[in-house]
Amino acid sequence: MEKQQPMDESLLEEKLNKLNIGDRIKALRIAQNRTMQEIAEASDLSKSMISKIENNRAIPSVAALVKIAKALGTSISSLLEQDGWVNAVLTKIKQAKDNLTSTEKGYLIYPYASEYHEKKMQPFLFVGRKGEVVPHEVSHEGEEFIYVIKGKMKMQVGETEYLLQTGDSLYFNAVQKHGIMPVSDEVMYLDIFV
Repeated sequence: MEKQQPMDESLLEEKLNKLNIGDRIKALRIAQNRTMQEIAEASDLSKSMISKIENNRAIPSVAALVKIAKALGTSISSLLEQDGWVNAVLTKIKQAKDNLTSTEKGYLIYPYASEYHEKKMQPFLFVGRKGEVVPHEVSHEGEEFIYVIKGKMKMQVGETEYLLQTGDSLYFNAVQKHGIMPVSDEVMYLDIFV
């Protein structure tokens, strides 16, 4: 293995702040002297998927991100934060909508307040479109709160199916298998992970 030259601390910090999520995951894994296989096994994902995520060829689903963060002994908010400490983060709806990212499950996500250091929760804006969301169920540690901003969707939690529409909310233990399916052409909702 090639020996790397030491980097000035401020340059290193600047470089880390510009990293994509895959780069952050890879840097943390390497700093812990762990293999992709170890992280794959600890997060119940394939080594191939970890490789794609680390090389920024795949955007992990939120559930996968929760599992990867746990495997690395950190939180998803720590993986997503970009800057140092801030007291408040304002996000205009246009910024959130303009920066939605597609996931392999077919929905779009935007992580709010990624620059807020060591958050206790991680809020996301989700957009799901009928015919684009892949039927799926996920399970991870923690709790979730969902609030439907507009549209209608089915939410499966354990054995129970809920029909949620504009203004409805659902709070549940995320260890239970859960998944969404848009009922309207498009559904937009806030999902907060704790």
